[in-house]
Amino acid sequence: MRKKIIIIGSGFSSLAASCYLAKAGYEVQIFEKNPTVGGRARQLKKDGFTFDIGPTWYWMPDVFERFFNDFNKKPSDFYSLTKMDPAYQVFFGDGTSISIPSNLEAIYAEFEKEEKGSSEKLRKFIDRARDNYDIAIKDLVYRPGISPLELVSPATAMRLGRFFSNISSEVRKEFKNPKLRQILEFPVLFLGAKPSDTPAFYSFMNYADFGLGTWHPQGGMYKVIEGIRDLAVSLGVKIEVNAPVEEILTENKKAKGVKVHGKEYFCDIVLSGADYHHSERLLPSALRQYSEKYWDSRIFAPSSLLFYVGFDTKLKNVSHHSLFFDSSFEKHAHDIYDAPKWPEDPLFYASFPSITDNSSAPQGKEAGIFLIPLAPDLEDTPEIREHYFNLIINRFEKLTSQEVKSKIAFKESFCVNDFKEAYNSYKGNAYGMANTLFQTAFLRPKLKSKKVAGLYFTGQLTVPGPGVPPSLISGKLAAGLIEKNEKN
Repeated sequence: MRKKIIIIGSGFSSLAASCYLAKAGYEVQIFEKNPTVGGRARQLKKDGFTFDIGPTWYWMPDVFERFFNDFNKKPSDFYSLTKMDPAYQVFFGDGTSISIPSNLEAIYAEFEKEEKGSSEKLRKFIDRARDNYDIAIKDLVYRPGISPLELVSPATAMRLGRFFSNISSEVRKEFKNPKLRQILEFPVLFLGAKPSDTPAFYSFMNYADFGLGTWHPQGGMYKVIEGIRDLAVSLGVKIEVNAPVEEILTENKKAKGVKVHGKEYFCDIVLSGADYHHSERLLPSALRQYSEKYWDSRIFAPSSLLFYVGFDTKLKNVSHHSLFFDSSFEKHAHDIYDAPKWPEDPLFYASFPSITDNSSAPQGKEAGIFLIPLAPDLEDTPEIREHYFNLIINRFEKLTSQEVKSKIAFKESFCVNDFKEAYNSYKGNAYGMANTLFQTAFLRPKLKSKKVAGLYFTGQLTVPGPGVPPSLISGKLAAGLIEKNEKN
């Protein structure tokens, strides 16, 4: 008789794990608290506009290819990709902007225009980043974080210094131009920590950025979720939405099922892709591995204030992905990590998917997503949200030389309180736990419970860390550990 696995949540990691487990012969059922699958990668549809609520960047296409290849499929079997050119545009306080082209030679030329001699330095920097990528993404991140020995190999031993230096010092050692420094430090923000707290080894994100490029799935990132969901269903996975798990059932320190809407569902193994802290709160306190003190001592990735805006006209002078670095990077980072508070003058990101994708907005109109990174657990009120929208939209108008406030058909917002309510997110974080040196690999919360037999975890609070590609990998790691440990 086949063993049954219940999975809590339907984000990237949960859906990926469900595919691997179903392929391995398990009976798999997913319970999702929200009305649609996808976890944080859901959609908002309004008045003919479509917005990705969560992730909007498609990086590391090789990770997606490797996932689908495991099932003899290709991404193109499920969605169509467009390589972005420019990949993104960065706006600065002096009124200038730099666009990042879609190929390395053009990027080298762009750097040289800003700082004489920087193109050759960038070549060497990217060579090291590619080397790190080959070690990290093709090998290390596919290890389950059980032992520190997973990080020990001739390749890592030769590059030990890259773990104890940091991104910021490596960048600033080579590049003097502040604009180029900010561009090179930007990608590690996806890892949820300051560049000065992120090991230099993580420069592989710069290779992901410049070397592999930025892509867009036509129809948005939700098309990727739909593709993995369709794959899961084709493998026999059953998915139930509007089904919040209220309790993980145990007997003699062994997981035996879950409770949903007061009804008990029994199984052999439980895998939670929900927020790790919340997942453990579904257990009796004696069976939780990590205390509140533990969670409070961790460095969490930022939360976010997001706006989804429908404009009734096409916008000018912006790219699909636009970064607004017209205020102090260091001051904003201080307000997130060092002395958490609402930032006085935040950096922000804007995405206009309708520039690339006609399905995102009605003809002649523009869909805009604006994001301000924030410290987790801040006070969140409608008045605060409105203040920050006005702040960034005024700067946006100035930097892009256009008036847009009168062109707004509607706007919706999403912030700390929504992350808590929609995803049971610890302190309302948006990206999980930061990948700092002491929160990497085996130092992250474990995939397998130490206190409850048959209970496993997946997602961005465990290995390998935050981001969409790591979440896919996390699903594979959790499934592999279940297969290894639960054979009998």
